[in-house]
Amino acid sequence: MNFTIEVYQDPGRVLPDESIDNLSRDIREIAGDCFHDLPEYQAIVGTRGALCDKLITLARDENSTPQGFCSMVFLDIEDVGRVLHLGLTCVRPEARGKRLTHLLVKKALTSYLLKQNPFGKIWISNCAGVLSSLGNVAMHFEQVFPSPFHAQCPGATHLKIARAINEQFRPAMYVLPEALLDEEKFVFRGSVKDTVFHKEKDDLAYHHRKNGLNRFYANMMNFEQGDEVLQIGYFRMISVVKYILRQRRVKQLNRQQEHPVLEL
Repeated sequence: MNFTIEVYQDPGRVLPDESIDNLSRDIREIAGDCFHDLPEYQAIVGTRGALCDKLITLARDENSTPQGFCSMVFLDIEDVGRVLHLGLTCVRPEARGKRLTHLLVKKALTSYLLKQNPFGKIWISNCAGVLSSLGNVAMHFEQVFPSPFHAQCPGATHLKIARAINEQFRPAMYVLPEALLDEEKFVFRGSVKDTVFHKEKDDLAYHHRKNGLNRFYANMMNFEQGDEVLQIGYFRMISVVKYILRQRRVKQLNRQQEHPVLEL
């Protein structure tokens, strides 16, 4: 299956009404194949306002049928600048197993970086209880905390972003109001309890292919209470090279019973 990927930056600000309606329809159709109960959340809401602060990639197959989307959120954080929250990615069941999630995220990030600051870096955030998502962020991005490839403590910028998210941007991440941020581990306790995003620890469909990464992140969360890990890191063009190096180093992690920090 071959895919064509379209990129939309701040579509709610620039697209005409008909294009907004078409994009919204495609997103909701894809999401409808991914959720039993469609959440009124993020780009799925489909209104012009809901699409104003988003970076969206949409994948179509050779028949122009929409098969997946990634919707990232722009977070403007004081003293840091614009941070990209990796947000929500949905892929239809028939298109899974073809690395479409990776392609959607990569296209969004590289397109944005080339347009905004090709020689700089983009700070990113991710909030998830899905082990495959957490493992992919640890592998593909730089200076990610928490991660087995980073220091045991967050840096000043990591903390600044995490605190801003906790205080200002919870709704953008579907973090429940009663959830508590563990600043030492960067875990939202009770983040998605009893919601459509609440995952089971033993559901292999949401596990990363690297067992060492699964163990690292699973040990940080209480799945029954709906915990999610908040990851902060950054992306730049050299991140692709460093990903290849991490592929080699993660083999060590898979052989270890303990989880020491691996410096890269």
